[in-house]
Amino acid sequence: MTTAVVGSANLDLVYRVERIPSPGETVLAVSSDAVPGGKGNNQAVAAARAGAEVTFVVALGRDAAGDRLAAEARVAGVRVLDRRVDAPTGTALITVDAAGENSIVVDSGANARLSGLTAGERDAVTAADVLLLQLETPLETVAEAAALARAAGTLVVLNAAPVRQLPDELLDSVDLLVVNEHEAGLLAPAAASPQEAAQALAGARRAVVLTLGGDGSLVVVPGAEPAAVPAHRVEVVDTTGAGDTFCGALAAELDRSGFVAGRAKGTATRDLRGATALGALVSAARFASAAGALSVQRAGAVPSIPTLEEIRALIADR
Repeated sequence: MTTAVVGSANLDLVYRVERIPSPGETVLAVSSDAVPGGKGNNQAVAAARAGAEVTFVVALGRDAAGDRLAAEARVAGVRVLDRRVDAPTGTALITVDAAGENSIVVDSGANARLSGLTAGERDAVTAADVLLLQLETPLETVAEAAALARAAGTLVVLNAAPVRQLPDELLDSVDLLVVNEHEAGLLAPAAASPQEAAQALAGARRAVVLTLGGDGSLVVVPGAEPAAVPAHRVEVVDTTGAGDTFCGALAAELDRSGFVAGRAKGTATRDLRGATALGALVSAARFASAAGALSVQRAGAVPSIPTLEEIRALIADR
């Protein structure tokens, strides 16, 4: 079983502060660091550490930051298909306060050049059992990868972050949409609550996992009652990358499960309706919740991502 990730990679410049500054205010950092990040990179490493065989399609600059990101992803067990472009590797400026909350500004850099998938990149997408996507790269690339995967019978998982309006042709290719409360509300503005938004986004065919931070997550599958998945109660150090850890672990667990393995590769339809799909997604969401709980207890994005053994140990302990 294999998982492909098409997405971004950034070098995160992380500043720990007592509180995140207001507009026009200067605060002194307690400490600072430069660590691997970017939603695609985080999710690829999270899936690999959670036990998946991962191929990561990414654009990096011809610079030291690009070399570092590619090397560290490979150390984590990720097969990296890195195209090198004439733009600096993406960066993110992150402030993290004493409560673990963060504020992030991203300079896309090379990530904006990930367009027009090559033959090798297309092969990686269509050969995978699960494709995991985000929205830090050009939207046309996300749509292209999703359409290719859908036609090949690959399970398409989209984490709609950073949130933006999604064209119908992209949504039509998505089997599983992962959104938080804010993203769900923006994508389904007519809904009266995040839960109603998740149900609207699911429609008649698509499954949705709505993440609720400390309140866990909600799994919505057409043809079944929504199911709540509780969060693990832990002391929060840094929430940076926690959502990405959840998504990567979710994809890895779906990849490993009989739910994905039992579906015929090469068919263009995936039935994510009913009790069987709900059970598989709830099980995967529980696994992902444990991974996310471990990640928020450590600083940084990639440095905080747990291993399969750590995730299983937490689950066994609860």
